[in-house]
Amino acid sequence: MIKILLCDDHSVVRMGLKMLLNNHPEMEVIGEASEGNEGIQKALELKPNVVVMDLSMPHGKDGLSATSELKKLMPEVVILILTMHDDEEYLFRAIQAGASGCILKSAPHDELIGAIHTVANGNAYLHPSATKRLMEEYIVGVKQGDTDSFNLLSDREREVLTLIAKGYSNKEIAEQLVISVKTVETHKGNLMEKLQMKTRPELVTYALKKGLLGYGV
Repeated sequence: MIKILLCDDHSVVRMGLKMLLNNHPEMEVIGEASEGNEGIQKALELKPNVVVMDLSMPHGKDGLSATSELKKLMPEVVILILTMHDDEEYLFRAIQAGASGCILKSAPHDELIGAIHTVANGNAYLHPSATKRLMEEYIVGVKQGDTDSFNLLSDREREVLTLIAKGYSNKEIAEQLVISVKTVETHKGNLMEKLQMKTRPELVTYALKKGLLGYGV
């Protein structure tokens, strides 16, 4: 059972989401909050698996600030940002704050269910339009001759990065590459250090921008 905390300043939105998610056999909404500070307190009290966090909450702490603070207090909690902004800037800011993904408020119900499953399983979720924008930015960067620390990665580290971005667990990566889980963790640590990144969502975004998932030029 995925225990979910809803944090949104609109009670009607929370009501609709609660009805939708509670109708799913593997999900249960265990709490609600109307702004970031309340969301943090409810998360500390109720210990949810996933927090669905509204990005824009004009009264109290906003979603990005609450996400950043909550991840410091509860590193294990998974946060999915809910937003009306189809803009890569908000996506990057959400990931930097510690969110595991971002989904549009206009997304279909089944996409939200899928996104919650994805982040609850330890993977990152990017809504399709955000992925498209990231790839467009990647293509522009390539055409402008943009370079970064990617050249510092070994072939094996690039393989591990690609599989991480595709959503595979460390155990599954080990099986695919016929190496130990400990070796996978070592490669992951090395590539994160080289790229100066700290979270799986950051790696997923980077892999998308570099075209490692089969997209690009």
